[in-house]
Amino acid sequence: MYRIGQEEINAVAEVIQSKMLFKVNNGLRCAENFEKEGCARFGTKHMILMTSGNAALISAMTALGIGPGDEVIVPAYTYIATAMAVVATGAIPVIAEVDETLTIDAADAEKKITPRTKAIIPVHIMGFICDMDAICALAQKYGLYVIEDACQAIGGTYHGKNVGTIGIAGAHSYQQAKIITCGEGGALLTSDDDLYQKAMIYHDSNGIAFFGNQMDSFTMEPFCGNEFRIDEVKAAIMREQLKKLDPILQDLRRNKKEFMDELKDEYTFIPSHDPEGDCGVAIPFFFDTEEDARYFADAVKPTIMGAHLPIDTDRHIYCNWTPIMEKRGAMHPAMDPFKMDANKDHIPDYRKDMCPKTLALLSRTVYFKVNPDWTEDRKAVLLDAIRKANPKNR
Repeated sequence: MYRIGQEEINAVAEVIQSKMLFKVNNGLRCAENFEKEGCARFGTKHMILMTSGNAALISAMTALGIGPGDEVIVPAYTYIATAMAVVATGAIPVIAEVDETLTIDAADAEKKITPRTKAIIPVHIMGFICDMDAICALAQKYGLYVIEDACQAIGGTYHGKNVGTIGIAGAHSYQQAKIITCGEGGALLTSDDDLYQKAMIYHDSNGIAFFGNQMDSFTMEPFCGNEFRIDEVKAAIMREQLKKLDPILQDLRRNKKEFMDELKDEYTFIPSHDPEGDCGVAIPFFFDTEEDARYFADAVKPTIMGAHLPIDTDRHIYCNWTPIMEKRGAMHPAMDPFKMDANKDHIPDYRKDMCPKTLALLSRTVYFKVNPDWTEDRKAVLLDAIRKANPKNR
């Protein structure tokens, strides 16, 4: 969370005073209006506000017919929710290396494609932007769906186009740690009418057909799905947060650029597929060895509490996805993709050392998280601490 305050308090109070907290209502219609405002901001035809980014990914894949017998390629460096979303559909996640930008390596992803592969999920981790030209070319070559996980990159762009709108579908997360937040929430973005209808039904199958006129224009018949519907309180918060997105991004990007410009002769940074589109959430320092990276992180920690090596971020790294690595996809064995007959001939041999490039890159990187509200005095203190912590000066 970066900026939240009286505007959100007033918006929530207005919803409570209206006594209409349910999503479908004849009052403030916060969820409905957020979706319209989100479509306008991100340049997509449809947007569905729901309970999480994970819910958005599951809804997108379900709407695309992905399920048992299918494979979906995910990067080795992403939060476990990306892989778990694949498992939730009955499909099998196939794990690909990341490249030097710490986003999915299109060349390695191509090596993992089989006749069962139905989709690839590029993840714009930490606001870093994937090579969407390469990913989309891969998808076109092999007839795959591209479903963007933009949960950590809300407002990021690739060659001027909003991430999350480049593939057939995209996911946002509005969880506490994201760029804009309501504590927990998410959204599915798509311009595909068929996907939108199916995702709408799936994400709220016990509500959309029975409350209001949500299906008046639908050609798709209702089917049993899930309940990822969000309420008006969170929607009200998100309407205010959306107004703050662009100023937050502007200040994050400015501060990141200032630091990188100041330090470019002293440090090496992880490269970017689109420096202008990067969200500015973190400055990724890159070192020759893990020893140097840990020396730097330890040296700056007294001043910069959030400095860390991404190799230490637990469930963001494939080898720490315990339920995935141990192939425990569901409580009931009949519902477990790793035990389904449709998948029995293509269960991956997950090994902790199967993505050595990813592990090597993450172990030599240190993140320094950016704050959009740094004062000039604070920036001076931080720059001084970073310069003193350079392993080359030991």
